[in-house]
Amino acid sequence: MLEKDKIIDIIKNALKEDIGRMDITTTFLIPSNLKVKADIVSKSSGVLAGLPLIEMAYGFLDTELRIRFNAKDGDLIEPGKAVCYLEGPAASILKGERVVLNLLGRSSGVATITKKFVDRVKKYNADIMDTRKTTPNMRHIDRYAVVVGGGKNHRFGLFDQVLIKDNHLAALKELRPNAKATLIIKDAIETAKKRVQKNVKVEIEVRNIAEFEEALSAGADIIMLDNMPPEGIKEAVKIRNAGGVRARQVKIEASGGITLDNVEEYAKTGVDRISIGALTHSASSLDFSLDVI
Repeated sequence: MLEKDKIIDIIKNALKEDIGRMDITTTFLIPSNLKVKADIVSKSSGVLAGLPLIEMAYGFLDTELRIRFNAKDGDLIEPGKAVCYLEGPAASILKGERVVLNLLGRSSGVATITKKFVDRVKKYNADIMDTRKTTPNMRHIDRYAVVVGGGKNHRFGLFDQVLIKDNHLAALKELRPNAKATLIIKDAIETAKKRVQKNVKVEIEVRNIAEFEEALSAGADIIMLDNMPPEGIKEAVKIRNAGGVRARQVKIEASGGITLDNVEEYAKTGVDRISIGALTHSASSLDFSLDVI
């Protein structure tokens, strides 16, 4: 879902960053009454994402601009495809050009790599999910692009879900240096469950089967198997499935070291979720151009 109020602020800041006090080239060269037509054209193959961002950006710059889309988010596009037609004041079209193309290229790149992962696991029941490894201030847009590509969103930030990671456990270990790792895990889950609202999920990151079993018995809602090989994940899924009703409700998430080459092996284990930071931190932007016609 596109959270327009949040994204409008992102776009306004991007335009302010690029234009500054004025676009001196356009202001000094282009008459204010000059009108032109332009196409935004794809120069890459991939999944289109970000068309609403064009509308928001140009709507902020100039309400006189006419915009017509020749495609929709989620479409597979090829080089040469004109995805958007613009008509109106040349100065406004030129001022928004780079910001619009950057946002469109970035979003389409995220959607494209997400779809590649989703397609690799479509025979299985594993959801491909994003992470918090996003460019600062771009998370709303990146998460939208992941969904366009067929993926699902993990927690948005630190405020909407508990995720007890290795550094949380390491910090807690400082308080009880002689305590076993499994006991630290048990206490952390139980403390979190007592302190958060009932609708807030509690997830924990574990490294091996012993820690997994402790997290399962302690009542975690989601257990992340961090950098665990597919064989270990398969064993964890088997343990979960052989448990009682409560155990079978626990979601198992694989994370760490997962690529397009090996994601199917992870999906085959029966894992519920596969979280991949590369969807947003390593996506290559698709290339688009704005051509005055």
